[in-house]
Amino acid sequence: MVKPSRSYRVFQGVNGVVLTLVVIVTLYPFANIIARSFSSERQIRAGEVTLWPKGFNLTTYKIVFQDSMFWRNYGNTVLYTAVATTVAMVLTTCYAYVLSKKHLKGRGVLVGVAVFTMFFTGGLIPNYVLVTSLGLKNSVWAIALPNAISVFNLLVMKAFFESLPTELEEAAQIDGLSTYGILLRIVLPLSKAVVATMVLFYSVSFWNSWFSAFLYMDKSELMPVTVYLRNLISGATTGGNAGAADAQLSQVGANIQAVTIVLTSLPILCVYPFVQRYFVSGVMLGAVKG
Repeated sequence: MVKPSRSYRVFQGVNGVVLTLVVIVTLYPFANIIARSFSSERQIRAGEVTLWPKGFNLTTYKIVFQDSMFWRNYGNTVLYTAVATTVAMVLTTCYAYVLSKKHLKGRGVLVGVAVFTMFFTGGLIPNYVLVTSLGLKNSVWAIALPNAISVFNLLVMKAFFESLPTELEEAAQIDGLSTYGILLRIVLPLSKAVVATMVLFYSVSFWNSWFSAFLYMDKSELMPVTVYLRNLISGATTGGNAGAADAQLSQVGANIQAVTIVLTSLPILCVYPFVQRYFVSGVMLGAVKG
């Protein structure tokens, strides 16, 4: 076993210190947000809350959790995220797989059409008119379809599919697999890392999205939880500015933003560890070599 040189040990030490500082800087804001969400109004306004709750208080959490509309909107968010992510992954995967074929006629045009939409859009009013005329308002499709394909995610998947050995697909064709069979049985099993990454990107985007629902949903029972919490923040802020004497409303106004961040971030944080392993796995392990 080769003994590490002195310079390498110094590098390891410096690297460890730098990465530790990065972790601390990254985690501190979120730890502070969690502490503020459980702290009382007086300590929050006095700036006494750092990493540990001061004047432990659950008033805001109780108000949110006891509201039946919160749970209904939370269910809507889960439904919208699941449906929209599924639609986005199907369309993005199929489009990216087609664009990865260099022998495809008109490939440059299809790529150009996709890239064009990164820089130019129809605008808010035309999009609203289109969604309304198609009868998509007040439905999950108003959220899923207009944002179904992210061009950035599309280009990432395209580049990944292009890196796969063509010998695998040629061997599958000799064995009699169709184009869809090759995609489902050969390409996608080798693409778990990029698929998991795209699922995470899309799900986080749809989970945090509120403007589409705010624009296309007319009924409060159809709103996602992000709109519910936005309205709660707006109401608490308005009440505070009006000089409301109610202590409960004052408490909500003090830490509603922190509670909102915790409630919207927690599900994604719970899902992330199950997806992370695909980021570091060997994608082509055991495939064709040489």
